[in-house]
Amino acid sequence: MNTLEANIRDTKTKGELNSLRDNGEVPAIIYGGEAQNEKVSISKKLLKSMLEDPNFLSTILTLNVNGKPQNVLPREVKYHILSDEPIHVDFLRVVPGLKIRIEVPVKFINHEKSPGLKKGGVLNIVRRKVELKCPSEKIPENLLIDLDGIDIGESFKISSINLDPEVVPTIQGRDFVIATLAAPTVMKEPEKPAEAEAAEGEAGAEAAVPAEGDKPAAESEEKPAEEKK
Repeated sequence: MNTLEANIRDTKTKGELNSLRDNGEVPAIIYGGEAQNEKVSISKKLLKSMLEDPNFLSTILTLNVNGKPQNVLPREVKYHILSDEPIHVDFLRVVPGLKIRIEVPVKFINHEKSPGLKKGGVLNIVRRKVELKCPSEKIPENLLIDLDGIDIGESFKISSINLDPEVVPTIQGRDFVIATLAAPTVMKEPEKPAEAEAAEGEAGAEAAVPAEGDKPAAESEEKPAEEKK
């Protein structure tokens, strides 16, 4: 689990927030559960390195707030409209029993053990993330799909993933598809036999030679200009 240092802040004005950001810190707030909201600040440099992970908003972190650790889930990151720099983060406390909606990434393993992929099949991913509703302490790190033994034409539906009874997809009423293993999209054209190519070449050469007595197609039917009166 990733750990991020945080410090309690006591900023009350816009000027104080701007001064905090100028010093390389990003203001944040921790909310949720029975405890009061906490205003904190975190290192912009460390935050930006974590934001490179596309699954940042579905990853539980440990925030060390003035040395006291607590598990949180990033819920929203606000960015500056011009510089695109992070300027504020909301963290949700991970407390037992709190149910939340969250998008969890799908992870595929054992590509090299799939007969379908070895034949040139294409893994068509319909959903790279699936939205789930679950207790905050039971958020799965990812939804694992094993490609071992999977052949062309097979598909993966949400029912094929083993989920905790308290972890349910927000889409209900249908067994939706997550991915399929499809046939190659480009089929290779069969090569012509060598004998057939040779025969075609001979036929083309014969057609190019005019029969005796025939006029070449390009020859004019009119007399040369000097013979006209």
